[in-house]
Amino acid sequence: MGNSTGSIVDDLQSVEMHLWYKKFMTECPSGQLTLHEFKQIFGLRGLDPEANAYIEQMFRTFDMNKDGYIDFMEYVAALSLVMRGKMEHKLRWYFKLYDVDGNGCIDRHELLNIIKAIRAINGNESQDGSAEDFTNRVFDRIDINGDGELSLEEFVAGARSDEDFMEVMMKSLDLTHIVAMIDKRRHSI
Repeated sequence: MGNSTGSIVDDLQSVEMHLWYKKFMTECPSGQLTLHEFKQIFGLRGLDPEANAYIEQMFRTFDMNKDGYIDFMEYVAALSLVMRGKMEHKLRWYFKLYDVDGNGCIDRHELLNIIKAIRAINGNESQDGSAEDFTNRVFDRIDINGDGELSLEEFVAGARSDEDFMEVMMKSLDLTHIVAMIDKRRHSI
């Protein structure tokens, strides 16, 4: 007999892909998700400026071909990264997301705005310590060369060694509550 495990895995992946496609097309019948629809699907309306800028940056990062839309393949790639991606790939994606100006480094201002946005979106703006204090702590711990910017290497190594920073990053892309919300809404129809 052949390798039946591979067939089962392929069947499961095929079923899951079909479900993702069905969800995507239900939420976005045109097959191309706009920024407005992205915010609407994930219940991200009425955000403060930092949170709004973060969501727009996330959208641009998911829009891999930079056409202003997230198509189904970009959607699948994003979900796959978030739900199953290896830590190295996630950290590289976070770096790209946090490097708002695209210059290859993350400065204090970029990180501070991201931290504020994550706290606003997750509803924990009154967390212990200010966003400024947290940002300063991160830079004190992981800006190895002390130049005030985090390179990709510093970012990846620092995230792996700093549990607080890693936790914040994981919360910044925790889509479990969003996926649950979409499923709940679909079942109530």
